[in-house]
Amino acid sequence: MKTIFDQNTREELITRIDALSQKNTAQWGKMNLFQMMRHCTIWNDWMMGKSYHTYKQEFLGWLFGKMALKGLVKDETPIKKNMPAGSFAIKETNGDEEYEKQRWMRQIVAYENYSNPDFIHDFFGKMKREEIGIFVYKHMDHHLRQFNA
Repeated sequence: MKTIFDQNTREELITRIDALSQKNTAQWGKMNLFQMMRHCTIWNDWMMGKSYHTYKQEFLGWLFGKMALKGLVKDETPIKKNMPAGSFAIKETNGDEEYEKQRWMRQIVAYENYSNPDFIHDFFGKMKREEIGIFVYKHMDHHLRQFNA
């Protein structure tokens, strides 16, 4: 199972991110390339504890989150297309794509030293390190596949 905590997996993701250009267009969803990259960098900040988002599990997550998480991390199945971005939706339609790309690649490298014991997912709740590693990889892979990278 691929995980962000594996060096080879991080290198694969960085290669795919580095290859992104204006030629890459969305195969599904509403985000353009800039919005997707900005979404991923803000989301990574949240995962790493470097954002304004608070860590609190929602009520529906409290009821169903653990079951959904188990289904997500049980095998190599990718995240389904057209999942909502939720509070990580990006309204700005353009910005500095190269900056976001470089920032995103630095974040992927930083997962080597991941430590955020306070992290609680809004829906899944408290997650084990192994679950976080698989989930982060699948989220990054989801958006890279979205843009054919």
